[in-house]
Amino acid sequence: MSHIMVIGAGITGITTAYELLELGYQVTILDKNLYPAMETSFANGGQLSACNAEVWNQKATVLKGIKWMTQKDAPLLLNPSFDLHKYAWLIEFMGNIKHYEANTQKTVRLALLARKRLFEIAQKENIQFDLEKRGILHFYHNQQDYDVAIRVNDLLCKGGLERHAVTNEEIHSIEPSLTGEYYGGFYCPDDATGDIHKYTTHLAQVVAHKGGKFLYGVEVEDLNLDHSTEQVSAKYRACDPKNKDIPDGFIQADAIVICGGVESYHLAKQAGDRVNVYPVKGYSITVQLNDEHSQQHAPWVSLLDESAKIVTSRLGRDRLRIAGTAEFNGYNRDIRIDRIQPLVHWVNRNFDISTEHCVPWAGLRPMMPNMMPVVRQGKHPRVFYNTGHGHLGWTLSAATAAMISLEISQKIAA
Repeated sequence: MSHIMVIGAGITGITTAYELLELGYQVTILDKNLYPAMETSFANGGQLSACNAEVWNQKATVLKGIKWMTQKDAPLLLNPSFDLHKYAWLIEFMGNIKHYEANTQKTVRLALLARKRLFEIAQKENIQFDLEKRGILHFYHNQQDYDVAIRVNDLLCKGGLERHAVTNEEIHSIEPSLTGEYYGGFYCPDDATGDIHKYTTHLAQVVAHKGGKFLYGVEVEDLNLDHSTEQVSAKYRACDPKNKDIPDGFIQADAIVICGGVESYHLAKQAGDRVNVYPVKGYSITVQLNDEHSQQHAPWVSLLDESAKIVTSRLGRDRLRIAGTAEFNGYNRDIRIDRIQPLVHWVNRNFDISTEHCVPWAGLRPMMPNMMPVVRQGKHPRVFYNTGHGHLGWTLSAATAAMISLEISQKIAA
């Protein structure tokens, strides 16, 4: 039986491991954390959102980024300090503006496939993750933003998405908890939300039950990719030198799949490949709906405020997730109060609920300059990639995991 090594136990790594096991491979998953889904897959916005498949490669995005550089509470924030990786990434990002329409439609089609596959896996494996199939509602505060959104909506619908315009009255009918007045919006009835951490951890349990092996708390120190052999290997060490329960080690496999999130940039370098992933920080708060009034007045339909670039997801009876912002600030994972506070203020403006108990979080989205995931073989015939999903890892992972697993099966017998 062929042995595949998967680096990364986030949503893409765990889903990839699952699909490989379904095809008959032996799988070992390595991750630097002690548990699955502890980084970008821990507390994201929760949306399974084909309706949010628009790539960011537009001149307007660049101009807004420059305009917002001095505003600490801006939806998009760029640290101007010099970093070669960051500025090279931004130049490449601008070079992909010409692919905006094609890549947006490709992403929509991929998201629709992923949504279908994720629901199939969840049903087959009986995974409970606070799934809500109530659609996603986008709303706009002025005509200028709405007119731009009409053109975006046409592009998304060309990609196969079912999404229609709604008035202010219809917005309140779809989600009565909203307290503001809005110019208009769009509603995608088939999108959904859920708890990515619950889903990934439960799927990891399924992977273990099916025979998948896990090495937690380890960091890949070196990849040995001898082209003369049909095997690859990795040298790893404990992330915490004080943890004597995790010895340094060496693992051989017939292939490696790199699903390392923002670390994929460095792992690809070890493999002799260029995977230009850059970390783009996002923030979230999880509002604990501890009182009955808040539980009754918090939204159940998932929302996206296009002006503020903020999303919501209801996670069961007693939690509301609010997420947003994009921060270009390297690998910094600090939770900044000046980035969290706008999320709290936004909740207070739009809902009649208590924000007394909020749990803040920050994570790094692994973004490629063209906003498209990397799902391909590397230069070495035994190295593969499933990474770089950006803000759509939860949305796209089920499709890309199936795609890379199929590619491996065509080149390496199970």
